Amino acid sequence: MLGGGLAWWMGRDSPAEAERKQARAVAARLSDAQDARPVLYRWRDGAGVLQITERPPAGKDAGRRFERVDLQPRDGIELHGDRGSN
Repeated sequence: MLGGGLAWWMGRDSPAEAERKQARAVAARLSDAQDARPVLYRWRDGAGVLQITERPPAGKDAGRRFERVDLQPRDGIELHGDRGSN
């Protein structure tokens, strides 16, 4: 029994390691939540034509730069279509 207790004590995480693991877990959950949001992908094809698709560029366009566009606004952001730009 003493050997089992010693093995447990030596194998447990230090407080700093436990905190690092907790921070990584929180970051992973936030990343998963961000990936689950509905998005569109905006990019330009080889001819320079703007493409807006549900998937990032693939096939002959794979590797092109693209921008993720959220379909749902984030909390705290207001959208006003009646405002003109100055």
